[in-house]
Amino acid sequence: MAGFQRQLEESADRVTVALDALLPRPDGPEKPLISAMRYAALGPGKRIRPFLTLAAGRMLGAEERGLLRTGCAIECLHAYSLIHDDLPCMDDDDVRRGRPTVHIAYDEATAVLAGDALQTAAFEILTGPETHASSSVRVELVAGLAKASGAQGMAGGQMIDMASPTRDNDDIGLITRLHRMKTGALISFAVEAGAILSRADSDVRLALEGYAHDLGLIYQIVDDLLDAEGLPDQTGKATGKDAGQGKATFVTILGVQAARERAAHLGEQAKAHLDPFGEGAAILRAAVDFVLDRRV
Repeated sequence: MAGFQRQLEESADRVTVALDALLPRPDGPEKPLISAMRYAALGPGKRIRPFLTLAAGRMLGAEERGLLRTGCAIECLHAYSLIHDDLPCMDDDDVRRGRPTVHIAYDEATAVLAGDALQTAAFEILTGPETHASSSVRVELVAGLAKASGAQGMAGGQMIDMASPTRDNDDIGLITRLHRMKTGALISFAVEAGAILSRADSDVRLALEGYAHDLGLIYQIVDDLLDAEGLPDQTGKATGKDAGQGKATFVTILGVQAARERAAHLGEQAKAHLDPFGEGAAILRAAVDFVLDRRV
């Protein structure tokens, strides 16, 4: 796991450097907006989604520059989602990754605009010819990210979450759908993007789709466990919120032990999807263990 952690950190550093170059510099009358964008996108974080893009794409032989740019686009999209999720009208969080959230560090209006600008920056990066020489590949990336982040993906999942499924309505199917959309869709696209950039065939994409689907659910189950059992100084954000709001989660429905068992089963299932790739998928298998064992 130490080797995986080192690779994750190296990947995060590369993405941070690339993002720093891609995002505009704070200057002119719009300086507060750009400053807030950079605060959100360049702050501390594991950058697991770009890591998955890089890992999947390298396994399939995609070009490094395109993988890195696509990872940066996904990170911009993810940063936008966190800014908006933290707003008082949504999850109302004051701390993210151990720092004040954007609307606390700046103000609510600036936070909304910073999220908007990061979202559009993601698509601007993908459409650049440096991402891939083929316009059809770039269009496929744009379409995939739009779907993963829109009404049938991340935004739709957030809408379901705002409806707050409670313990009185502990429908495991609804909770699974919520998190497949809110968390899993962008994780799935991060893996899929590596296949798009390498122009992989349908069998390869199907195997990676199964892997990413399971990994996204694992990620959310572990999130629910951390919210129930973690400490704020470990996770870098408030914990115990789900219980305080009476929300239904994988933990409230299944219980702690059964939730852990469900995550472990999904982990084995995710790794099985990688069997066709042999040792070439070692880093993606290690990612499953990392997500299962994470504490932040």
